[in-house]
Amino acid sequence: MKKALFALVVCPALLACSTTVGEPEVPERGTTPGYACAAENLQSFVGQSVNEENGADALKQSGAKTLRWIAPRSAITMDFRQDRLNIEYDDAMIITRIYCG
Repeated sequence: MKKALFALVVCPALLACSTTVGEPEVPERGTTPGYACAAENLQSFVGQSVNEENGADALKQSGAKTLRWIAPRSAITMDFRQDRLNIEYDDAMIITRIYCG
C-alpha cells in the first residue's frame, strides 16, 4: 500500500520536472530534406548515350537524391518524388527524355 501511494505521489512530480522535446519534423511524402530535383538545364543529355558517367553527371547537376533509369516499355510507379531524377532511353541506349518526379 505504501509503495502504491509513493508511486502516485512521486511519479507525477518527476514527470512535471522533465523537459519535453518538440516533435521531430516529418518530411513531406516524396521528399528528402536537402534534395530537390531540377531538370530544366539537363536537356543537353537528351540524345547522348546511356552510361554511368552521364547518369552521375545528370544526377549531380539536378540536385536530386536518386536517379531512375527507365528502359523502353518498362512499367514504372506513378508516385511523384521531388528528390528523384528520371531518365528514359530507347532500344539503342540513347537518352530520349529527362525529368523530375
